[in-house]
Amino acid sequence: MYQPREQFHVQERTALELAGATLSIERIIGILRRQWPVIAGVVGAAVAICLVYLLTATPMYTANTRILMDTRQTQVLDKDNGTANALIDPGFVDSQVEIITSDDLIRSVVRRMNLTEDPEFNGSDPGLLPAIIGKVISLFGSDGPASKERIERGTVAAVENNLKVERLLSTYVLSASFRSRDADKAARIANEIADAYIVGALDAKYQSTKRASEWLQQRSAELREQATASDRAVQTFKSQNNIVGTSRGLMNEQQLTDVNTQLIQARAATAEAKARLDRIDGITDKDLSQPTVTDALNNPVITRLRAQYLDLSAQYADWSAKYGKTHQASVNLANRMEELRKSIADEVKRIGDAYRSDYEIAKSRETSLEQNLKNLVSQAGNTGQAQVKLRDLESAADTYRNLYNSFLEKQQQAMQNQSFPISESRIISTAVKPDRKSSPKTVLSLIGALFGGLCFGLGAAFAREMLSDVLRSSSEVEDEIGVKCLGVLPSIGTKPMGSPRIRALRSPDGAQLEASAQLSRYVIDHPFSRYAETMRNIKVSIDLARLSREVKIIGIVSSLPKEGKTTVSANFAHLTAFTGKRVLLIDGDLHTRSLTKELDPTAKSGLLEALKDPQSVGHHIRRSAETGLDFLPSFAVSRMVNSADIMASKAMADLLALLRNEYDYIVIDLAPVMPVTDAKAISHLMDAFVYVIEWGRTTRTALQESMSSSEGIQKKVVGAVLNGANPKMLKRIEGYKGSHYNAYYVEGA
Repeated sequence: MYQPREQFHVQERTALELAGATLSIERIIGILRRQWPVIAGVVGAAVAICLVYLLTATPMYTANTRILMDTRQTQVLDKDNGTANALIDPGFVDSQVEIITSDDLIRSVVRRMNLTEDPEFNGSDPGLLPAIIGKVISLFGSDGPASKERIERGTVAAVENNLKVERLLSTYVLSASFRSRDADKAARIANEIADAYIVGALDAKYQSTKRASEWLQQRSAELREQATASDRAVQTFKSQNNIVGTSRGLMNEQQLTDVNTQLIQARAATAEAKARLDRIDGITDKDLSQPTVTDALNNPVITRLRAQYLDLSAQYADWSAKYGKTHQASVNLANRMEELRKSIADEVKRIGDAYRSDYEIAKSRETSLEQNLKNLVSQAGNTGQAQVKLRDLESAADTYRNLYNSFLEKQQQAMQNQSFPISESRIISTAVKPDRKSSPKTVLSLIGALFGGLCFGLGAAFAREMLSDVLRSSSEVEDEIGVKCLGVLPSIGTKPMGSPRIRALRSPDGAQLEASAQLSRYVIDHPFSRYAETMRNIKVSIDLARLSREVKIIGIVSSLPKEGKTTVSANFAHLTAFTGKRVLLIDGDLHTRSLTKELDPTAKSGLLEALKDPQSVGHHIRRSAETGLDFLPSFAVSRMVNSADIMASKAMADLLALLRNEYDYIVIDLAPVMPVTDAKAISHLMDAFVYVIEWGRTTRTALQESMSSSEGIQKKVVGAVLNGANPKMLKRIEGYKGSHYNAYYVEGA
């Protein structure tokens, strides 16, 4: 019975959802089996195109040279600039790639090697395909004969197209490869490009160094003038402000220091002189003959006088004791002692006057130095204001002088580098003549063609399957409409012209009719064919259904016309009748009456007459003498507009009830479901339906629409059958069944 798709449970398999379609492993394998000719055709076409390309393509040879970016070569002049361990910026290496492939460098190579005269690059020998393309383009207009400049630009572009420059991994090595039809030419041009790059780098370095030297020379002259002017301004300012420098600084500062030192010394001398004077003044009123005074003065004259005085004093004391103080000798000694005191007093006074004079002189000198110091301090204040501006002038002068010295040094270095023939690049691998072609690569091209063809073939195969809305396998039928697929009927075609096989149909009264029954009797003519075995499977399925309910009236339907339901009906009926069962085949398609045209084209009565008088149905039935099949044809002068009403009428119900008692199987070939409603109208009188689906033609949409349009048909469908399968493709689809699967079938039997 029909089951809605959501109620039809199948074994879960690993599947891939793609664009709304479920691709299980089984379905993928099935697609590959069905579409392998497409895949093989695409692969073959790809290989054929590849072979044509390999046979017609011009062999190309590639020569390779390698260039190293090495800044250590320039360290001969830059030993102390800290570049010994400096790394090259990766952007610098990438920039060199652009320099090598630049138009200017390639143009210099073209001119040096006169490549504008080479047919390979000037366009005079472009090859077959480019020549054809050029002719087609020339039809839409031309600029006339090519000028020398245009030819040179074209040659430069052609050389650039054949040149490939790349950085090797993360190294500082550039690989320059050049392709040409001639191996020697490829090596020469590759080496010439490398030499042009090295020479161009040296020339660029020379030109840049030359421009830098000229600029440095001009700038050095300007800085020299500015430094001289700054020094002159400093000297002028010093002279205007009386600023004189010495080894110990400015002269006024030195004078101030010296005067200050002298003032300190003068003050010390004044204090010392004052102390001596005060000491003299302090001992003047004392007894000058006392030892303390004499010792304090420490004067040799006073010391000598005091010694004399002491001697006279001792003698006076002795004589005074002997002779008395009034004695003339004692008086003379006393007088002499008084004279010595006066002499000492006079000496002390003289010393005091000397000390006073020294004090006055020291005090006067101190005053003079203080006045001088005040004047120098005043002058130093004025000089300090001038020094502020002087320091600015000196700073500017020093700056200009340092800049001048620095630029002068750089100018000397630039002049040395200008004539130093070393660049930052060197060739580490010279291009040599290649011994084998680089393109086309035969093996790689064939592998690519096989892989590409396989990919495109698989894509075409899956696209064809995904875009196709038809059914080709039993699993697809069961997944789509949820009913059991009873088998796949191969396409049986027709017999060749000139060898028809005529079978006889006899009426109950003994009349014998001839009919061309090639397709309708295929199961009888080929009993060991797959077609016949599939019909037996249909009968077995119906017989199994008869075990649980009465199944006698069986309708053969399809969604659309020309799906083979008429042939299926005839063969099923013949097969069942051949087993000895009482079988009646009814042509229930009142629109086309295809079954009648095939089995009994001369019939003049049939189903319609039997409906009028069910008891006379036997007069309209034809019987096959070989299989015993009874056939009730349909005859109408013109097409009827009320065929659905006739099929659903009470007369039809009475007729079928009468025939039910007479036959074991009643097979009715009904009209298609979608164009007309006859099958829907008679569905309540049917015990079962067999749904015929044309293999590779009936769309899923049509099948879904037809099955869902009648609930009566849905409930009574015992199974579906795929009809008209391509035998060759069927073998590919069922390849998983093994090579011996069809050993039991004899298609020609």
